[in-house]
Amino acid sequence: MKIEELKEISLSIVEAVSSVYIGNQEIVIKTLASALVNGNVLFEDHPGLGKTLLAKAFAKVLGLDYRRVQFTPDLLPADILGTKVWRQNLGTFELVKGPIFTNVLLADEINRAPPKTQSALLEAMEERQVTIEGETLRLDRPFFVIATQNPIEYEGTYPLPEAQLDRFLLRLSVGYPRTVEDEIAILEARLRWKKDDPTSDLNPVIDVKTFLEMQDFIEESVYVSRPVMRYIAELVRNARNDDRVEAGPSPRGALALLKISKANAALEGRDFVIPDDVKKFAFDALSHRIVIKPEYSFEGIRGSDVVEKALQNTPVPKERE
Repeated sequence: MKIEELKEISLSIVEAVSSVYIGNQEIVIKTLASALVNGNVLFEDHPGLGKTLLAKAFAKVLGLDYRRVQFTPDLLPADILGTKVWRQNLGTFELVKGPIFTNVLLADEINRAPPKTQSALLEAMEERQVTIEGETLRLDRPFFVIATQNPIEYEGTYPLPEAQLDRFLLRLSVGYPRTVEDEIAILEARLRWKKDDPTSDLNPVIDVKTFLEMQDFIEESVYVSRPVMRYIAELVRNARNDDRVEAGPSPRGALALLKISKANAALEGRDFVIPDDVKKFAFDALSHRIVIKPEYSFEGIRGSDVVEKALQNTPVPKERE
């Protein structure tokens, strides 16, 4: 695959998804960039903004298998991973696979399930494998999780621990429609579709094989110069060393910035990364990996404030090696 072909396919994907997801196209592009590096995405936003629709549209357009799990307080790890069932007629245990054995897993309202159930995703999100009753099983490529949570309704919820937040490549916010015209466009689209779920009418733009080729191209053929790597490292260290921070981004945060920057470069038709790729995703990739000291948290300081200061204090490389 060549970079021109990858860019052309990516534009077709964004156009197809945007035909049913009437909203901020930048979110579509960022979600695609994350998917191209097998990155997990956490959508933290209010209900009814199209998070589920966006996930389903992506799975359909990319030609991938898709499963949705509604997280509830009584959900068990086995409901996600699967379990071994005794088959009396065969005299053996048979593995019944759970919904995690797919390409795109939508974990809807992930913070409504208790920590034990949330932790069932940890191994899959990082190592792309699951362990069921001592047996380790690899997940098919590609695999990534799109999770949602409501940032305003905390009754009956279990906050995601830092270890799990760290496994999300990006945390994104869909946001409300920006203008009245955008809102009208959503209403007009609904009248045109004559159904609440238009994803059933979507056709795949590519197949799994092509999508994997796109992933392999980004992994193997997009160049990152040493000055850009130094920029990423210094940016992460500046965020980590901020006096307001109790726990800062780990090396996984730097790796997240590296991977998503390569994906963005490819989507823009370049086979090399520039500092603007890093800056574009700094807030989405680092903010949720920062724990603010309580005394500053009470003052309203957030991870995004730390990232903004780090961006201001980190020199941008001027030349490419």
